[in-house]
Amino acid sequence: MVDRRSARRTRYLDRLDGAAALILGGTHAIRNSDSEYRYRPHSDVVYLTGWEEPEVAALFRPGSDHPFVLFVLPKDKERETWTGRRSGVEGAQEAHGADLAFPYSELAARLPVLLQGYERLHYAYGDCAEHDRIVFGAIANARGALRNGVCMPTKLEHSRMLTAEMRLCKDHDELAALRRAAHITADAHVAAMRAGLPGTFEYEVEAAIDATFRRAGGTGAGYTTIVGGGPNACVLHYVQNRDRLESGSLCLVDAGAEFDWYTADVTRTWPVSGRFSSAQRDVYTLVLEAQLAAIACARPGRPFRDMHDAAVAVLTRGMIELGLLDGDLDELIVEERYRKYYMHGTGHWLGLDVHDAGAYHVGLGSRVLQAGHVVTVEPGLYIAPDDEEAPEALRGIGVRIEDDVLITPESLGGAPDVLTSACPKSIAHVEAACAR
Repeated sequence: MVDRRSARRTRYLDRLDGAAALILGGTHAIRNSDSEYRYRPHSDVVYLTGWEEPEVAALFRPGSDHPFVLFVLPKDKERETWTGRRSGVEGAQEAHGADLAFPYSELAARLPVLLQGYERLHYAYGDCAEHDRIVFGAIANARGALRNGVCMPTKLEHSRMLTAEMRLCKDHDELAALRRAAHITADAHVAAMRAGLPGTFEYEVEAAIDATFRRAGGTGAGYTTIVGGGPNACVLHYVQNRDRLESGSLCLVDAGAEFDWYTADVTRTWPVSGRFSSAQRDVYTLVLEAQLAAIACARPGRPFRDMHDAAVAVLTRGMIELGLLDGDLDELIVEERYRKYYMHGTGHWLGLDVHDAGAYHVGLGSRVLQAGHVVTVEPGLYIAPDDEEAPEALRGIGVRIEDDVLITPESLGGAPDVLTSACPKSIAHVEAACAR
């Protein structure tokens, strides 16, 4: 654990190019009154340090005798009785490789000295008012150093830019975690298909998913699970999950397991009754065709945008054939008329966050995919139940199909590696998984 993170820190310190960097984690979020949500560590902190406890600050000082400094909650027997065991200052050094470690309460007092000698500071300014108060206060309190000819940070650069670039290409350990998350997620979607009988409530399907996640050793859902039956599938971020699944309808499930803090992200749409109707089959077949066309573009050297363009071309042509749109294919695409039924992008980066760090454009162009990138591919088609311009048989049908794809090296053929391929996707396989 320490060796893997130590290598990352070495690369990170080199990329700082003489600037200091400060990354602060969060605190326990309050749910209501004095109840707390389970703490989920800051992704950049986990990536560079492995520290999983709240109230932490990681300071990086290239060129220093002590380049890696952690501020953490100290051991406290009374508080640990209430909120759980802490690694403490000792654990920060012994188990996590910090060159120096201090109690988190000393951050504001020690920063003015520790930042001396650095003109630039990488810090996520504007993300948290309390963190801004500590950091800007420390810089202000060090004005004496400036008067004495010792430089202090006068230039701020947002810390997320550099860590995002590092996190884009996954290493062996990251890919192992993502593969495990994908495997657990595939099992959970099969469990959902088998649990979603007519008359079942959406939250019962969600419970089957969550149980699969935790039973397999995952930390839970990597994001809020979507279980949308019938017209609820047409609400992109539907998370209420409280309605009854009706016979003859479809159920859209968007759920991903988190394992070792890395998350999968998979969507499947399946018939509650176990068999697709003719209209449902037509829509599903179109979305699947669009997804396969997009996945074919997930190769090294191809622009990220190509996946979306491929999906849009297939979906727009299909919308014409289904009677949803009328007109010239190219004009419909240029005018983005397809957005009435397909209103989101076709994918995003995946890793420690479900919408993982990393820019999608470099300069004026789309970023070029390279080996080690992991992307989702998720076209969909959503026909509102009250859309009087749509054929009546299609109204209320929502379908999305999403997989997680690793970009592989050109030297190995460059073929897309679908990490979630074990999750049923063809009509025959989906119906077989729904058989009760």
